[in-house]
Amino acid sequence: MALLQNTPLLAALFGIIFAQFVKIPIHYFLEGKLDWKLMTSTGGMPSSHSAAVTSLTTAIAYEEGLDSPMFAVSAIFAVIVMFDATGIRYQAGQQALIINQMRVDFQTFVQEAKGWQQKDGQQKIQELKTLLGHKPNEVFAGAVTGILISVIIYSFIV
Repeated sequence: MALLQNTPLLAALFGIIFAQFVKIPIHYFLEGKLDWKLMTSTGGMPSSHSAAVTSLTTAIAYEEGLDSPMFAVSAIFAVIVMFDATGIRYQAGQQALIINQMRVDFQTFVQEAKGWQQKDGQQKIQELKTLLGHKPNEVFAGAVTGILISVIIYSFIV
């Protein structure tokens, strides 16, 4: 099957899987907590988005050369993805933190002001996801991870 022989695709997919998996021991080392949910979550160290796009771009550089149009497209794609991970998505996560705190504060105010008692079976209010984007060091670590993955694949496997 030709799809399984597409090394740039396989390198990018491996970059995602590896970066997601390595978040678990890094989080354990830093926080002392084992959190398997990190395997499927966004955000955190290293950025799997960055690992994927830099692994893909590095693999395309090996396959097509630095002067190829495919490398140019992939490099620009990688820059846009990494910029988005540190900018827009990170700021959305910061806004979610503030909105979640405002919701808690408002609930406390209502309960104290009116003596509101929670009803049985009241729907649990779902908090907004706050870990959406990445800090610059997380994106950098993901980028280095992705580049190293492709360099290792092309140096020792292909």
